[in-house]
Amino acid sequence: MLLNYTIIPCSMGNILVATTEKGICTVKLGDTKQELEKIIYKEFDRGELVCDRHIHQDWVKIILNFIDGNQPHLDLPIDVRGTTFQKQVWQVLQKIPYGETCTYKDIANQINKPKSVRAVGKACGANQIALIIPCHRVVKNDGSLGGYRWGIERKQKLLNQESDTFGHRL
Repeated sequence: MLLNYTIIPCSMGNILVATTEKGICTVKLGDTKQELEKIIYKEFDRGELVCDRHIHQDWVKIILNFIDGNQPHLDLPIDVRGTTFQKQVWQVLQKIPYGETCTYKDIANQINKPKSVRAVGKACGANQIALIIPCHRVVKNDGSLGGYRWGIERKQKLLNQESDTFGHRL
């Protein structure tokens, strides 16, 4: 499988966007280009990886606009793999409106598996396409942030930016 990727600086540090011929297969946030390259080469060790800043520039620009608060909706082609359960969770996550949050328990209830709150959290952590599947919008039942694969500070920054768009802070 051929994967094209690019890593560029953004307001969240650095962002890696990798694509297949079908769509975006991974979006990752990190502090350094080296850190992100290490992750992608480890996760996609069986694929052919090509660093190409020019391929799918329009998709990358849309994601960067989202990060900067100028693109509230991401409607991009994706090529993500996961279990049936993970895909159910990710579909619900994509329906959480910009500027709003949902709890892990709410998601478990929406997929008709109310006892699977921990599994919902794990599915959020397994999400390969940060921002496009907005797992940063999921919080604990008490309203606290919980975890975020790319750092709790980034989660807070994303949530603040989204809520600032609507004139209130989360």
